[in-house]
Order: sequence, then C-alpha cells, then structure tokens
Amino acid sequence: MTPYDVIVPAGGAARRLGGVDKPGLTVGESTLLDRVLAACAGARTTVVVGPARPTAGVEVRWTRERPPGGGPVAAVAAGLAEATAEIVLLLAADLPFLDERTVRRLAGALAAADRETEAVVLVDAGGRDQPLAAAYRTAALRGVLASLGDPAGLPLRRLTGGLRTLRLADTDDVTYDCDTWEDLEQARDRDRDRG
Repeated sequence: MTPYDVIVPAGGAARRLGGVDKPGLTVGESTLLDRVLAACAGARTTVVVGPARPTAGVEVRWTRERPPGGGPVAAVAAGLAEATAEIVLLLAADLPFLDERTVRRLAGALAAADRETEAVVLVDAGGRDQPLAAAYRTAALRGVLASLGDPAGLPLRRLTGGLRTLRLADTDDVTYDCDTWEDLEQARDRDRDRG
C-alpha cells in the first residue's frame, strides 16, 4: 500500500448547529472526530486542522488555519504544510460511518490510477461529489493552492473542482455527515440499529 497522509478540517463554525463544537458531538460512545480518526489508523500522518482537543488513542498533529475559521481551503493549506506523503486524504470531521476499509479504498484507487489522475472522490447516493471524502495527489493540491493566492474564505471547489478526478460510488453511505441536529439524531439512530 502506498503511504498516505490524512487531513481532517475541524475548525468550522457549525452555524446550522448553533456554533457548537461539532467534532466533539457524539454518536454512540465516540465523538464524531474520534470516529473519523479511527478510520485513519493506516495513515502515515494524520493532521487535524482546528482547536486541539482530547482524542481517543490516535496520534494526531494539530495545526490551525490562518486565520482561524478561514474556511476549508485555508484548512487544507495548513494541513498540507504538515503532509509529506505523495497521497493525502481530505476527510470531514463529521462522518460518523467512515471506516478504515473506505479510507484504504480511496488511497488504493489513487495509487493504482494513472499519473494523470489527481483525485479519487466518493460520490453519494444523490450523485454529488464529496471532496471531503477523497484522496488527492499532494503535488496537485499544492499546485492549485499556489495559483489561488490567499486561501482564506475560498470555497473548496476552487481548490478541487478542476482536478482530473476518478469518481467512486459510496455504496456504504459513509459520506453521511452531520450538518444539522436532525442529521445527528438520524446518525445516532442508525448507529443504534447497527449495534
């Protein structure tokens, strides 16, 4: 398996949740962040971009975007400063059903793809690309970042939208995220049903 690093942006404002610390919310016995970090056990380096907080047994490098709360592109820029592998995964901090098999599937698909392929992105059941459930060639992200100038406030599609991308169906619904209280309750129900 080709080595890969992981960047988890975790400094968002969670406006639809009233500004709570979304990565610290729980599904089952674990926080959303800990569930994502558990799926990253095979990563060479895992970088969390956001305020440092306790985590359950996974070694993490912490960093902050500039300015704090500067958005997803600023978060990726901060995370890339810590990444050294040729492949980096961008994973949202609110994916309660992400698993290690999916992380390895993304990294493996990009490693096996031709060098022209710059990204492998999961596509949800609604046909939407999920750029924060994806693997990227580190050099490609750095190249686009260099062309953007100040990353603060830019939408993620400015960074990832023009990359040559292989799309994989999310057949296990691991891209389910928790943006609202209703999403969180549905995730908790789904977790209980699975348990």
